[in-house]
Amino acid sequence: MVANRQSRLKGLLAGTRRTEPRGCGHAGFTLIELVIVMTIIGLLAAIAVPMYVQSVRHAKEAVLKEDLRTLRSAIDAYTVDKQKAPQSLDDLVQAGYIKTMPKDPFTNRTDTWVPAQDDTLQSLDQTEAGINDVHSGAQETGADGTSYSSW
Repeated sequence: MVANRQSRLKGLLAGTRRTEPRGCGHAGFTLIELVIVMTIIGLLAAIAVPMYVQSVRHAKEAVLKEDLRTLRSAIDAYTVDKQKAPQSLDDLVQAGYIKTMPKDPFTNRTDTWVPAQDDTLQSLDQTEAGINDVHSGAQETGADGTSYSSW
C-alpha cells in the first residue's frame, strides 16, 4: 500500500513537471523598461551635449586670445628690434620671432589673420610704419557678444 501511494505520487509529479528550465520565466526586458532607459539616456544627452559644445567654444576662445597675444608681442618685438614695423605677418616667421604662423582656431587656417596697419610710429627710432596689430578673420560672435574680428 505504501508502494502504491509512492508510485501514484510519482505519476502525479511526473505529469506536472515543467518543460522549461528553471529561471527562464523572465528572459528579457519589457518595452516599457526599454522606453524608460532610452528616455533617461536622451535626457542626459540633452544636458551633456550643450555643455560640451560650450566648453569647446570657450577653449577655442582661450586659444584665440593667446594666439593674438603672441602675435601682438612678436609684432612689438620686431618693431623695437628692427626699428621698423613688419610689412607682412610672414616677416615675423622669417625673422624668427615666431616659429610658425598659428592656426586661427575658428577658421582652422593660418592665412585668415587680418593685419592692421596705420601710419603712426611706436617710437622715435622707428623708421617705417607697417603692421601694428592683428585680428582674427573669423566672422562668428564670441560669448561676450563681440565679433572675433574685433578682438
